Amino acid sequence: MQEFFRRTWAQINLDAIDNNILQIKSLLSPGTLLCATVKADCYGHGYAFTAEALGEAGADWFSVSNLAEALQLRRVGIVKPILILGYTPPDKARELVYNDISQAVYSSDYALELSREAQKIGVKVNAHIKIDTGMSRIGFLYHDSVLDAEIIDEVADICALPGIYPEGIFTHFSSADTTDGELLTRLQYELFCTAADSLKQLGIEFSIRHCSNSAAILNYPEMNFDMVRAGLILYGHYPSKNARHRIKLLPVMELKTVISMVKKIPADTPVSYGGTYVSDSERVVATVPIGYADGYPRRVSNKMYMLVNGKKAPVLGNVCMDQTVIDVTGIEGVHAGKQITVFGYDNGAYLSVDEIAQNAGLINYEILCGLSRRVPRVYIKDNEIIETTDYML
Repeated sequence: MQEFFRRTWAQINLDAIDNNILQIKSLLSPGTLLCATVKADCYGHGYAFTAEALGEAGADWFSVSNLAEALQLRRVGIVKPILILGYTPPDKARELVYNDISQAVYSSDYALELSREAQKIGVKVNAHIKIDTGMSRIGFLYHDSVLDAEIIDEVADICALPGIYPEGIFTHFSSADTTDGELLTRLQYELFCTAADSLKQLGIEFSIRHCSNSAAILNYPEMNFDMVRAGLILYGHYPSKNARHRIKLLPVMELKTVISMVKKIPADTPVSYGGTYVSDSERVVATVPIGYADGYPRRVSNKMYMLVNGKKAPVLGNVCMDQTVIDVTGIEGVHAGKQITVFGYDNGAYLSVDEIAQNAGLINYEILCGLSRRVPRVYIKDNEIIETTDYML
């Protein structure tokens, strides 16, 4: 028995990735590129094997948050184009160019610094110009095509800088996943179109225009342009309940643990820190070796359940750092060492990440990305374990 089976582990179903890529591409026009967003360790799924599987399944590009994430992909053999969506120190221009990594450019000051550093070593950095059409994070502020018209000339000047090659232009939708966000999403789209068209009139054309995230791919396929940036849907989850185009997504990750101890407690017995749960009768309880240090949120204390033999076993008391107590009263076949499900499939039952997130007052992204590095990732294809990643070794 492998050691991780004695505690807690995440099962990553690589076959689900194949399905999800195929489903996403069914919504894209021929020739539209698919950029797989793999920041935050592939949303907690583990960058090495997950990114490889995404590439093999048909991802054309990869996008990440920072240079370290991009270099990780290169080190494990990813050769497809990579775009850094966030900040990279300008003095890292050499690493960007020599590793064939494109960089988001979002201000004149940043562009000038990047240009100077690139000129020092005689190279050109592939740049994707970020237009802020309403997200109000990074990007050239373009919330009004009249009031912010000077931004077009500013971007044009940047595209002419030595050391900068204007490969792409993009924006990011802030509300494409909400029921009341259509007006803002369409405004952002129109602003982006205006910016790209205005630059084209100045003789500046970009080979890649992109603005659609997961929510926009599902809700506004007419906005896809040359490339889409898929994130959460790659991993089998919807960004919200408001998807207009429902495709058959399969969750890629399941979280498993084992029972470490089973015992009976009498009535009026407090459980866990603070005694926030007190038994109202004799109960059979099980302790499982997973807690908030593994990424299981303390906010689900006394609210959630786990699956044992396909049955719901409620969480009793406060979730601890390393352990949680569940109620297994009336569930047959419970014993120390038994595998149970924190989220995923179990004997015909299914417990979703979304349900945990809802009970914790979080979003599903946080549950996936919050999975601790002390939880091994176990990669499965054709129902067989093919790889494992244990960050603690």
